[in-house]
Amino acid sequence: MPLKEFQRKSLRRRGHNLKPIVAVSTGGLTDGVLTELESALKHHELIKIKIRTGNRECRNTVLQEILEHSKAIIIQKIGNVALLYRAAETKEIRSP
Repeated sequence: MPLKEFQRKSLRRRGHNLKPIVAVSTGGLTDGVLTELESALKHHELIKIKIRTGNRECRNTVLQEILEHSKAIIIQKIGNVALLYRAAETKEIRSP
């Protein structure tokens, strides 16, 4: 579901003071990075990631792979830092 502009603006405001939780370095997108990314999105919904790989094209490729794997939405990208959002899965409430 695409976000409306006021929702994106609100998420950018919330994400401004966040520190990057997940970092992708020259080693690339490993299983450990993907596991950490999945865990962070489940726990926080809104996270910053830092992609420290070669040039801009390489960073964009890695970011696209992350978005495809995690089903997250990119809210903002500045340099090598991206703000990602994925809504939490709703849980069923069980009756006693």
